[in-house]
Amino acid sequence: MPNIKKKGYSARDLRDVSDNPELTKEDFAKARPFAEALPELAASIRKGRGPNKAPTKKLVSLRLSGQVIDAYKAKGPGWQSKIDADLRKINKIR
Repeated sequence: MPNIKKKGYSARDLRDVSDNPELTKEDFAKARPFAEALPELAASIRKGRGPNKAPTKKLVSLRLSGQVIDAYKAKGPGWQSKIDADLRKINKIR
């Protein structure tokens, strides 16, 4: 297989494929904030995650050592839930 170097796009490459006109000071003067221009969309984005079906967990801030976090993260996705499960075992909580 030949040795192919990947190269980034130059400013000229980007100009050649861009069909957007350059924005002027007048364009910027007419610009409005996102929430003002599209209020319904902005409101839907702000909603966040939404309510849980059965909110059984509470959000807390907890400081753990880097070694503990690294060990749990190494176990893969769901590492926060694994910490919760281990704490439940230690404290004999269902």
